[in-house]
Amino acid sequence: MGVRCWLRQEVLIDLSTYGNAVTFKKPSARLALQGVFSLGVRAWLILACLAMTGCTRSTPSLPFIGVEIGPQAVAGEFHLTDHLGHARSMADFRGKLVVLFFGYTHCPDVCPTTLHDLAQAMKLLGSRRSEAQVLFVTVDPERDTQQVLAKYVPSFDPEFIGLSGDAVATSTVLKNFHVFASRQPGLGKKSAYSVDHSAGIYVFDRLGMPRLYLNYGQKPADIAHDFRLLLP
Repeated sequence: MGVRCWLRQEVLIDLSTYGNAVTFKKPSARLALQGVFSLGVRAWLILACLAMTGCTRSTPSLPFIGVEIGPQAVAGEFHLTDHLGHARSMADFRGKLVVLFFGYTHCPDVCPTTLHDLAQAMKLLGSRRSEAQVLFVTVDPERDTQQVLAKYVPSFDPEFIGLSGDAVATSTVLKNFHVFASRQPGLGKKSAYSVDHSAGIYVFDRLGMPRLYLNYGQKPADIAHDFRLLLP
């Protein structure tokens, strides 16, 4: 256990050796304590050091399964419209865990799989399910109208919210969250295109700070595990 602290700013106790190493910051401290290194005094010094607020110890990070990210990872803000026609921003969800996923309703596999896994993770949260909010941001606003999102997103979970914007708003939010999205032409009619896009999930804490990035394919149990760690 690596613990070090200053005792009255004069004696540095290194508890990694449980009192066997004592370094004096001032000569006066050496004179004051010279000759008193009995086992009992050493024990007293250790207890006194541990009781003081100056003691520090290394604290391991929480064992997240997803990738931890810092506040500079993304801009963390958006201004979009939900599938009921209401203007929305990140501030509307302050106090909740926010789970942000980008996709589109014509997505053949990644999007429905991810939304299904998120729905299962929400169920695993039990009574705390209401403390987290899943937001689905479309990367295909041309086809994903308010009516389309209103039918698609709640089909996975009635509490999930679909978000969309015009071309400018969509471009801005993709840039702010470093999301890649590229339209790929399909066969036949013009509307048969697909969209290649980033498949990860951003998780924000109750204060709106980015905390985790969940890679595609993370299991519902693992997702719920990470959510619980962010819900004290």
